[in-house]
Amino acid sequence: MNTSIGLATVLESIPNPLLVVDEHNAVTFANAAAENFFHTSSKSLSRKGLGAIIPDTSPVQTLLEDVRQFGATINEHAITIGTPRSGGERVVDLQIAPVMDQKGVVLLQILQRSMAQKIDRQLTHRTAARTVTGMAAMLAHEVKNPLSGIRGAAQLLETGLESQDLELTDLIITETDRIRDLVNQMEEFSDERPIVRTAVNIHAVLSHVRKIAKSGFAKDIPIVEIYDPSLPPVLGNRDQLIQVILNLVKNAAEAIEQAGEEGVINLSTSFRPGVHLSVRGSGERVSLPLEVKVANTGARIAADILPHLFDPFVSSKPGGKGLGLALTAKIVRDHGGIIECDSDEKETVFSILLPMSDEDNVQVERLSNEH
Repeated sequence: MNTSIGLATVLESIPNPLLVVDEHNAVTFANAAAENFFHTSSKSLSRKGLGAIIPDTSPVQTLLEDVRQFGATINEHAITIGTPRSGGERVVDLQIAPVMDQKGVVLLQILQRSMAQKIDRQLTHRTAARTVTGMAAMLAHEVKNPLSGIRGAAQLLETGLESQDLELTDLIITETDRIRDLVNQMEEFSDERPIVRTAVNIHAVLSHVRKIAKSGFAKDIPIVEIYDPSLPPVLGNRDQLIQVILNLVKNAAEAIEQAGEEGVINLSTSFRPGVHLSVRGSGERVSLPLEVKVANTGARIAADILPHLFDPFVSSKPGGKGLGLALTAKIVRDHGGIIECDSDEKETVFSILLPMSDEDNVQVERLSNEH
């Protein structure tokens, strides 16, 4: 083992943002992850000091003093840090430890939102989906049949009306169709049957969605693709995965349009070490190493909406029904996956973690078939 590796090299290799702070709260070291997290260079951090990225009102200042006074490591959860100039406020976990034989010097490690928290949020999505399931079943029974009668009556009335009255029957038909479509969308939540899954080329899915977007709602918006060509197939349902990605890309296009500025939609895939989750209806536990991201540079999602974005009837769009992302979360959950969203001044990113297929004998659709 090579013991001559420098301390700075070791600290740089740590994937979490890491700061070394002296007794005067000056930043004497910041690794690359910290530079990315705070959107500023190590030299700038050293020159400006800790106050430039963590306000004096933050409990971090008190925690630093406690570590210096008692000489013990402190782990603090759900702390808000950051300023508008350093990437905005974000909720993180912190680990602050004293540096031995260095008076007043502490090591501050930032642990970004943990996977455990993502799983907890996913469980919240499941509870919300179950709530809508019961409501959808009730609506399907109590609303759809009367709607059919109203629509049929309006069509019969059309035969004996003059042109000026036909506008009213057209309005009745249009509005009953709109309510029917809304109920149909909600009714999708009530389908609790296990989905049929096979090996799916996620890049073929993304390519198919891109083709739909460029021929319609996103024809004037650049779509950048950054794919890992070695990615193995996803264990999933092709049509449902298309529905998920299409909904996210459409939302991205609408966010860019809402911002009123030129924007870009980024589609990317990567292989990440995953967590293990139980897949509904199968009893098996699978890892989620396949990550798909849909990002856009459009309007930011408000901070108060972001934690509830996948709940039914919550929407960041004017006039939005709040069902599209709730259904998207349900489909991802039915795949045994996780979906998360982060949004700041620069971009909004939807990240999906999905299981990998281990079926050696399943024919996987090829990307060339999509062109």
